[in-house]
Amino acid sequence: MATVVFKKEDFVENESGEFLVEYKIQEIGQGSNLIVEEMNSSGEYEVVQVPIRRQNESMFICFSHPADGRLIFEKYD
Repeated sequence: MATVVFKKEDFVENESGEFLVEYKIQEIGQGSNLIVEEMNSSGEYEVVQVPIRRQNESMFICFSHPADGRLIFEKYD
């Protein structure tokens, strides 16, 4: 399993007020099994369910607020 860590600073707010982190599909893989985890106040990771949108060659992880966390995936090309 591969892991990509994201920070609050990585998020960009869209016109709808959502906060997005962008990844290229080639970085993560076309048929990846994705797990999104958010870091809690204790410094531990918790699995969260958030929308994931694909557009062109990009994938967007969508949050209602910027957060520290990680994306865990198993790449299937």
